[in-house]
Amino acid sequence: MPSFRDLSESQRSALMARIRKKDTKPEIVVRRLAHAMGFRFRLHRRDLPGTPDLVFPRLRKAVLVHGCFWHRHDCRLGRKTPDKNLDYWRPKLERNQARDTENELRLRALGWDVMVVWECQVGDLDRLRAELAGFLSGS
Repeated sequence: MPSFRDLSESQRSALMARIRKKDTKPEIVVRRLAHAMGFRFRLHRRDLPGTPDLVFPRLRKAVLVHGCFWHRHDCRLGRKTPDKNLDYWRPKLERNQARDTENELRLRALGWDVMVVWECQVGDLDRLRAELAGFLSGS
């Protein structure tokens, strides 16, 4: 399979257009995990800042599932920087980070507890389960 860098501009554009805003694989893993643990939640509440991925209204808790690249996590995936068109990408990714911070602050100001789950954390289900259980049970 050719590298992302080897694709033509139209092929790359078509590939990028297929990236989802919601119902991503990491998000579905977190949903299944929370549901299997007995927690019930609402998805993508648009009336809350940042439209959190999972919302536990009774607990006043929200879980945001972030892709490492798009939200600039400090991991191998998040530190990747596009090779081309940096004048576009750098400000875009910085805006994503600023928006994430603002949305998290606004949620907390409204009395919500917030947990961010990063794409790279989904690989270790036992650890993620423990962190999710701790967050949702209040400890």
